[in-house]
Amino acid sequence: MRSSHTFRVDSAKFDDDHLVSSAGLLPVMTLADQSGLTELLAGKVSITTTKVASGAANLAPKLTTLIAAMCAGADSIDDIDLLRSGGMKHLFESVYAPSTVGTAMREFTFGHNRQLESVLREHLVALAGRTEILPGIADRVFVDIDSLLRPVYGHAKQGASYGHSKIAGKQILRKGLSPLATIISTADSAPVIAGMRLRAGKTGSGTGAARMVAQAVATARKCGATGTIMVRGDSAYGNSRVARACINARVEFSFVLIKNRLVQRAIDSIPDTAWTPVRYPGAVRDPDTGGWISDAEVAEIGFTAFSSTAHPVTARLIVRRVKDARYRDALFPVWRYHPFFTNSTLPTTTADVTHRAHAIIETVFSDLIDGPLAHMPSGSFAANSAWVQCAAIAHNLLRAAGTVAGGQLRKARGATLRRKIVNIPARFVRPQRSPTLHLPRRWPWIESWLQLWRNIIGFSPPATI
Repeated sequence: MRSSHTFRVDSAKFDDDHLVSSAGLLPVMTLADQSGLTELLAGKVSITTTKVASGAANLAPKLTTLIAAMCAGADSIDDIDLLRSGGMKHLFESVYAPSTVGTAMREFTFGHNRQLESVLREHLVALAGRTEILPGIADRVFVDIDSLLRPVYGHAKQGASYGHSKIAGKQILRKGLSPLATIISTADSAPVIAGMRLRAGKTGSGTGAARMVAQAVATARKCGATGTIMVRGDSAYGNSRVARACINARVEFSFVLIKNRLVQRAIDSIPDTAWTPVRYPGAVRDPDTGGWISDAEVAEIGFTAFSSTAHPVTARLIVRRVKDARYRDALFPVWRYHPFFTNSTLPTTTADVTHRAHAIIETVFSDLIDGPLAHMPSGSFAANSAWVQCAAIAHNLLRAAGTVAGGQLRKARGATLRRKIVNIPARFVRPQRSPTLHLPRRWPWIESWLQLWRNIIGFSPPATI
């Protein structure tokens, strides 16, 4: 593709006050208003003692400015200036400068971040009431918990320390900060974030997990979960505190167990006749034998875990074994064993497939790393913690907008949603005081965008709201 004109050096001029760079923010932030985001921020987040006199003034619109910028792709404070260019100032009011938002972020403390975490949960409940962000939640819902390590550089990041990370299958130490997240998903939905908390890089993965699981289960029930709830996690969360939190909340759990001496003894006691080939999604059938082409087999046995604690738990130990790829030509098969502990009533093979779907939380981390969590922008730990909370709110808001747009966007990645429905250029005009957006002709995703526009802008709230 080549240019069809010959331009001069002075042919590019930044002089149009009516061009809008991210017109899709209008329906997205209208959805935020309809779900009460500004009211939640104003009612729950309160900073009474400040380092800078104006630091906590108009806190709610400052935070919504940051959330809107994150929905448009901001991964640093300076990116907020995107909302202050061209005709954006005609579409939105109370858009604050990056320096002003940064000052407000540095006023946050541990307690203020707990308030912001409460806003995250309540706003997700409001989104679930306004949109079908979690279809099928009344039947079965999954709560997943996991952490990640976001690398940071330099010496000015509070809380940054060396923690374990895995790259190319190898454990390494990296300096960073470690967000812990809980997500909610159903069989027909993309995952949304129920809770998120920033921790030091060296913090153990399971620290604070029991409380976050309990809060996520309560949030799921407020969103409409009246059926089965299953909490899933890896070996960092397979401990007595998290299991007890699940039992107290009357939900199912499915956690990986570390292979200690007792677990290994239970695995060794499984008879050879108990192993069943497992059918994973995407497996193919062997045309010669008719069997499923998969080396994985599963079996189960009763097991009492955490027997050395005050609260032992008796449930099912389900073990998946896979042929070790290092010994393909061995005379007898060499197996690798992967046990997990669950109190669900699902059949063994179904329970194994369901447990492996815990990997869905990695799609959330991928979205965040490809967006607002590309960087930890501040040297203040509390400011970075507030940044993480706002990133989670922006993630849920984009997910709800994709649900309203429908079609393939219901489960699209955050980058896809930003490209197709948020970052769309437009020209803002007001003929006869009637505000109008002139959008590009033949926009590839016009149907999805119009679906979002009609359902958000044309929404009439019920009389009870």
